[in-house]
Amino acid sequence: MRAITKALGAILTAGVLAAAGSVAATAATTTTAAPSALAADSPSGFSYGTDSWPSNVELSNPYREPVLWGPYGGYIGMAGNWARVEGCKTGNMLAWSAVDSSKANTNYTKYHDGIGTGAYWYMGGPGVDPHYNGTTTEASNWGAAQAADALTAMKRSTITYPVVWADIELPGIEPALDNGWNSVYSSPCSEHVIHSTVPAAVDRAEFNGFANYITAHSTYKVGVYSSAPVWNSIFGTGSSGSIPNTYEWTYLPETSSVTFSTEPTGFCLHDSKTCAQFFGGQTSSSKYALMWQWSGGGGITNKYGTDFDQIDTARMK
Repeated sequence: MRAITKALGAILTAGVLAAAGSVAATAATTTTAAPSALAADSPSGFSYGTDSWPSNVELSNPYREPVLWGPYGGYIGMAGNWARVEGCKTGNMLAWSAVDSSKANTNYTKYHDGIGTGAYWYMGGPGVDPHYNGTTTEASNWGAAQAADALTAMKRSTITYPVVWADIELPGIEPALDNGWNSVYSSPCSEHVIHSTVPAAVDRAEFNGFANYITAHSTYKVGVYSSAPVWNSIFGTGSSGSIPNTYEWTYLPETSSVTFSTEPTGFCLHDSKTCAQFFGGQTSSSKYALMWQWSGGGGITNKYGTDFDQIDTARMK
């Protein structure tokens, strides 16, 4: 999702969100002819999926993954965005496709395939907290406030996946190029940095506040969307960055090539040389490693304008 965020964030103001959504949908309409034998994801227990902006989900009975044509196994959309809540004029996109969500839910409920619909919250770090004071207590409160917003937003859609994803990234777009994880801004939407560092312990306190609120106020489990370089730059490699018992969705490494010869098998591409890299002390063998955005995010786009995901569905059953 990061590539789409960076490319479109500058134009997604409140007044042009609908138009931007049309642009995204148009970009995702490139399609391919169905193969003579429709494929399935492999090995058993894995499902193809997409996330964020609209994609060209194929056919029906059941619906099929764009390009790869395996059963469409899940959609993960942006439930909300800290910059929208704070009323910022930039960075306030809402990457959600009701159509893709509906198709994923149909496959899940009618054909018992995949995960249906999941949700992520595009998080702002301590540095864009309107009440920032440098304490771990306030950072925890800011994390809890975003968790409350996430749960409220998710009630507006049919969410079938039991994990809420905290989207923690460095998007490179205004109003905060790092979403306030490594810098402190004079106000959430100001674009003006007043401190160039945020202690890792303060960052972690915010994430803990988010996770604790979700756990205490819902039946959802908590996961993180990020990558090893981004995670380490925010939380470090010490205790603040260790998340051995937290669900993960990574976007590295990735490829711009989406073909029948590059599709994932498990957490590696078909050639078995490019494999998902998890973070915070975890590897792909961990029971908490759930998803890999193998094309379309993290700065590497593909010609279809779609974020492609590999989902380990077996680990959540």
